Amino acid sequence: MSRNKTFPIFLAFLAMGFGDVVGPLVSLVKDSFEVSNFVASLMTTSGFIMFGVLSVPMGIFQDKKGKKFILSVGLLIAFFGLLIPIFFGMYGPERVMIAGDHTKLYALFVSIFMLGAGATTLQVAGNPIMRDVSAEGRYSSNLSMGQAVKAVGSSLGFLVPPAVAVWFGLDWTILFPMFAILIFITLLWVNTMKIQEKKSADVKPATFGSSLKLLSDPFVFLMVLGIFLYVGAEVSMSAQIPILMDKVYDFKEFGLWLAWGLFFLPIFLGRIAGAFLLRHFKASKFLIVSVSLSVLGMLLLFFGSQFFAFAGIVLIGLGFSNIFPLIFSITVDAMPERTNELSGLMVTAIVGGAIIPPITGAVADINVLLGFLVPAICILYILILAIGSLKK
Repeated sequence: MSRNKTFPIFLAFLAMGFGDVVGPLVSLVKDSFEVSNFVASLMTTSGFIMFGVLSVPMGIFQDKKGKKFILSVGLLIAFFGLLIPIFFGMYGPERVMIAGDHTKLYALFVSIFMLGAGATTLQVAGNPIMRDVSAEGRYSSNLSMGQAVKAVGSSLGFLVPPAVAVWFGLDWTILFPMFAILIFITLLWVNTMKIQEKKSADVKPATFGSSLKLLSDPFVFLMVLGIFLYVGAEVSMSAQIPILMDKVYDFKEFGLWLAWGLFFLPIFLGRIAGAFLLRHFKASKFLIVSVSLSVLGMLLLFFGSQFFAFAGIVLIGLGFSNIFPLIFSITVDAMPERTNELSGLMVTAIVGGAIIPPITGAVADINVLLGFLVPAICILYILILAIGSLKK
């Protein structure tokens, strides 16, 4: 399959990453609107809740309308969501936030809700459509590269606000028009493509019943649970590492950038490396290596040394980088005839990002380092899962 068909799909993965803006947005909203941590943290719930609600219905609808159509729907939902803050005067040129301005705060919640719904829809369509535009044997590799591109989109929420503030005197709300323009370009490009979608003619149409029935298959259930725990572990790490920088190692001013450099940069680099390595290594074996790196990194966090902790965070980022695309591609390749239902189920499992982090936070309230035990337990499960998938 020619590269001009994969490139716009990679841009769709970039748009998926915009949904992760809810992470850095928590602290930005807290400072701008002068609200409590609890109220600001609801932004994350607003962004992640649609993964639990919308994924299976979209997977079923996708079975009827096609992946390209659903991909376009996801881009449109995200685009209109990003227009809302702009209409309310939040678009970057000046400090537009006023403490107690509930109208703009509510508009922001609606915007993030729609951005989350768009990201959910893009995940449902984007992960399996990559299989349709990939050359034989390149699905796992391209999916890892797609996740690397998604990591770029996720990183913009961390890197752009301080950069535009220092260099151009702009507010962090410049993210909304910037994201909207990129998504609009992606939407136009995707709709000029012709994609031959792979579908088995003898397979019955997807339904709620057929999707839920797949969970009765132990292999599918364990892999979906793996996605749930992995996403919960990654979001927990992204939330707790800046706190670790601040409370334990006293990096206050540059804690957010340091957290990005130690955790998100290795994720990005690991996904690029994974895209090339997976052309030569079996996905199930590569999953074991990835998870093993994460487990080693988790152990280093508890050595009580700043050097070991920082090295551990880098290893965790490298290990985390390919876990999602590997679990996803291994599952879909095992049952390609049920791609749409599997995609819906596994994207639903991303709701782990809304459930696991509060548990991590509650434990971290006792002790910051102790909180990392929660994602560590999640990763230990995935190591067992990886060993099992290799045997299968």
